[in-house]
Amino acid sequence: MDEITKPRLEVCLSPALLHLFDVKNSIVVIIDVLRATSTICTALYNGAAKVIPVATVEECVSIGRQLDAITAGERDGKIAEGLLHGNSPFEYPTEFIGGKVLVLTTTNGTKLLHMAKDAVQIITGSFPNISAVCEYLISQGQNVILGCAAWKDRVNMEDTLFAGAVVSRIKEHFDVNCDSAIAAETLYHSAKGDLFSFMKKASHFHRLARYGLEEDIKYCLTEDGANILPILRNGELIKEK
Repeated sequence: MDEITKPRLEVCLSPALLHLFDVKNSIVVIIDVLRATSTICTALYNGAAKVIPVATVEECVSIGRQLDAITAGERDGKIAEGLLHGNSPFEYPTEFIGGKVLVLTTTNGTKLLHMAKDAVQIITGSFPNISAVCEYLISQGQNVILGCAAWKDRVNMEDTLFAGAVVSRIKEHFDVNCDSAIAAETLYHSAKGDLFSFMKKASHFHRLARYGLEEDIKYCLTEDGANILPILRNGELIKEK
């Protein structure tokens, strides 16, 4: 493929930087590895009818009541007050989530998702569905922004690592003239031999480890455990056929 005809591939390391990118002419991949986008793909992989991402706990409760749905979410890594379920992928096995609607609110991921609403298309990505994400992006041939949810607008390790992993896999199909994409890929290559050990340096690792969530972290850093593509249609995340 001629270099000039390749679509752009960029990495936005924080929602606070999203205004610098051309969202309207790009597919945006929402990345919140620990744990929103890992949980979303896991719930859909295990048979959830759809996942409705919302910004606030109040919205979550209200929509959940209207739809007789499962309401879930976290604030600062803990189950949000007023909700029965949290943001752990292990909470959503098939026998619990199969055929049901999940309404989800999280500290960082759902916020970024709403900020990117003008994108050509929004999908969600994490290590458990990395292959599905990469195959889709290559197949579409459009500009891509890998949008890291970060932590309260501060750049974080896990989302940057995932963005780097995607860049590493698909860069030959894209024009990558983006320092944050190159930096993310470089970080990923430093860490890929043992992502879990590398992540022990990260702030969110310590935040979640305080609640005994090391198994969640391991799952969220493992490739293709729930390899489907969540795609946003009419404000709802569904499994792409």
